[in-house]
Amino acid sequence: MANLKDIRSRIQSVKNTQQITKAMKMVSAAKLRRAQDNIINCRPYAFKILDLIKDISATGQASHPLLQKHEKAEKILFVILTSDRGLCGGFNNNLSRWAYKKSVEIQKKYSQVDFYFIGKKASDFFKTKGLAPIKVMENLSKDISYDLARDVSEDLLKQFTEGKYDEIHLVYNEFKSAIAQEIVAEMLLPLEVNIEDSNDVTDLKFEPSAQQMLDPLLKKHFAVQIYRAMSESIAAEHAARMTAMENATKNAGEMIYKLTLTYNKVRQANITTELIEITSGAEALQS
Repeated sequence: MANLKDIRSRIQSVKNTQQITKAMKMVSAAKLRRAQDNIINCRPYAFKILDLIKDISATGQASHPLLQKHEKAEKILFVILTSDRGLCGGFNNNLSRWAYKKSVEIQKKYSQVDFYFIGKKASDFFKTKGLAPIKVMENLSKDISYDLARDVSEDLLKQFTEGKYDEIHLVYNEFKSAIAQEIVAEMLLPLEVNIEDSNDVTDLKFEPSAQQMLDPLLKKHFAVQIYRAMSESIAAEHAARMTAMENATKNAGEMIYKLTLTYNKVRQANITTELIEITSGAEALQS
């Protein structure tokens, strides 16, 4: 059985860890509030651009290569969004495992399946599987901006238009609430536009022409969608870390309680032993 000094040292160590997890929870909660505000501001704009593209496509006055689906896709690129840091529960591993399982399932269907990682944790996971990406971007939580999203979007658009890939899929954690995130996999390129959902716009006239409007709108759309996905992932990461740190703080409290009970039991046992020794010594002197 451990001695009292060891148990006291362990209790103090757990208390120090508990203070750290409490602080990390508070930091994540503050960052989550800012990230939520960013998403609330971003989502309506992102969805409105897509609606506008649908309306233009529904008129039949414009077409674009980025809207044309390949009859038989052979080359696929997965863009996987994770975080650079851990201590956020299953946030990264759940998404990475899902993406890996999906890639294994479709290996036989497509001739080429590649990966583009945004976030260090996805790179670390797939490295253990022996899979190398075409590119890795890190420091997302520090550098997230529309300019960064636009650079990523332009890079992906270039690879698609040059024919390197027939489809590009985006996989990320979508923020639902402070305690829930959902893995989302959506086809980024080519853009799937369901004109049945659009309004009756067949009689619309455009100035400049619909064709001239469609190209810049599509470029803007992809940049905004990448930025929205990054924002969703950042918010989901902060929520997952806040929950993980809250659970860690509770577990530390339970551990401190159990260690304190053990400490008291050992201390009581030591006191009892000392009393017995004193009593035995006194009796020996009297005899």
